[in-house]
Amino acid sequence: MENRTFAFIRTDKKLVKLFFKDINVIKGLGNYVEVHTIDHKRYIYYKTLKDLIETLPEEFMRVHNSYIVNLTNIESFEDNHLICGELKITVAKSYKECLHSALGKMML
Repeated sequence: MENRTFAFIRTDKKLVKLFFKDINVIKGLGNYVEVHTIDHKRYIYYKTLKDLIETLPEEFMRVHNSYIVNLTNIESFEDNHLICGELKITVAKSYKECLHSALGKMML
């Protein structure tokens, strides 16, 4: 399971299969997270962002105390804001340098 491309989450009393490539943004809601996908679906389930970030692949990065983004699905980054689909996310100062470094590795 080292190079897995998906995970199951328990939401609405069922298990839902999510492919990592389909996840745009994960928003923290206290002890719950809200997963936003590229096809505009939202899933809420019981997990903290802190616990979740440790289990996600390396293309996911925390950019704010309340947000994790999939770096491969970022459309643009300007003036401390990321655009991921229809969401505009503010990048916290404490995460900005790390984000610049990660995006720099993806530049042509």
